[in-house]
Amino acid sequence: MGLGQLYNRQWMKGIILTVIGAGSLYFFFNNLGDALWGITTLGEQGNRFEKVDGLTKLVPGDHSINLLIEGLIVLILLALYLIAYYANIKNAYNAGKQRDLGEKPNTMKDTLNYIFEVKFAQSFLTLPAFGILFFTVMPIIFMVMLAFTNYSAPNNLPPAKLVDWVGFETFTSLVALKSWSHTFYGVLTWTLIWAVLATVTTYFGGMLVALLIQQKGIRFKGMWRVILIIPYAIPQLISLLVMRNLFNGQFGPINQYFKYFGLNGLPWLTDPFWAKVTVIVVNMWVGIPVSMLLIMSVLTTIPKDLYEAAEVDGASGYQKFRIITLPMILFSTAPVLITQFAGNINNFNAIFLLTNGNPVVGDYQYAGATDLLVTWLYKLTLDQQRYNMASAVGIIIFLIIASFSIYNYRRSRSFREEDMIQ
Repeated sequence: MGLGQLYNRQWMKGIILTVIGAGSLYFFFNNLGDALWGITTLGEQGNRFEKVDGLTKLVPGDHSINLLIEGLIVLILLALYLIAYYANIKNAYNAGKQRDLGEKPNTMKDTLNYIFEVKFAQSFLTLPAFGILFFTVMPIIFMVMLAFTNYSAPNNLPPAKLVDWVGFETFTSLVALKSWSHTFYGVLTWTLIWAVLATVTTYFGGMLVALLIQQKGIRFKGMWRVILIIPYAIPQLISLLVMRNLFNGQFGPINQYFKYFGLNGLPWLTDPFWAKVTVIVVNMWVGIPVSMLLIMSVLTTIPKDLYEAAEVDGASGYQKFRIITLPMILFSTAPVLITQFAGNINNFNAIFLLTNGNPVVGDYQYAGATDLLVTWLYKLTLDQQRYNMASAVGIIIFLIIASFSIYNYRRSRSFREEDMIQ
């Protein structure tokens, strides 16, 4: 690295690249072998007792997870080095072509001007790109790798024990082993039902409220907007915890109101069916204002001429809604609707803060009746330390959301018309 630049008499650039290349080679010479060994074996010995100077002492063993992380970092740095080395060769080749044509190769000043003037945007984005690589991409890769190990409590937690590669055994257990598959399919089914109901109720509920407020006969429109936006303006944490207390058992205010009228209270949060109904209703309370704001902004962009022409043609109110209003709303909000569905699959707050995933289901593995895949993943990770199983669940969540979002977004009218415009 850098020798091509030195050959082309680009002295300053060549010296800098040579120093970087030599330092990189020294680093990889000392670390690459250990990194490959660590990722491949995940260690060979855990903590153990050995006699040292006649005394039995606990000797620290290999920490499988540290070896995995360190090896992953070294491999990512190696990939960056190879990219830089390729750019170095390409730069030297272009400089050589300039010399063959009788032109003077770029000086260090020309290079700096090219980096900070011509390619300023790319250069400025380099630092955030490195941050994304090491703080977003690398943890995702690490999580994916964990799914192919047996890293879980109580038998495979380093440094006392070693972690081993087990291939697809974790996924097989999740979808085929009865004790896990029953929980997985039950939680997955409820997650999809929840995502559909939560999206449909909040979206069309917000549409209904927006249409009602926009009617000509409604007075004090600003007041109605302010009142209906309050649930969204209040932090969701506070709203959900207040709702949790309102629906709480026999002594919650809602059940107390029922008793005043001679009615028995309902097991809002303790019965599986009513707990699911409760989270959907509360999510409507929190989510309808968002859809209302979005759809009201779309309604203001629909030309009045369309409605006037429809009235001249004798269209009824329902026909104007079906032919003009609804298509315009769906055209503008289809990408947001897809995003809301994906967000509801991962709607951690609504479930965890309201029910904590409860009520408990006896034959589920660490999951409750209202747990979504994401809240189950949380419990598997922080409460049960089943890291490999949680990683497998995380991969499945990603595959579901990514495939659904890409498929539906590409089929949406707004995406197709955007392609035609371009």
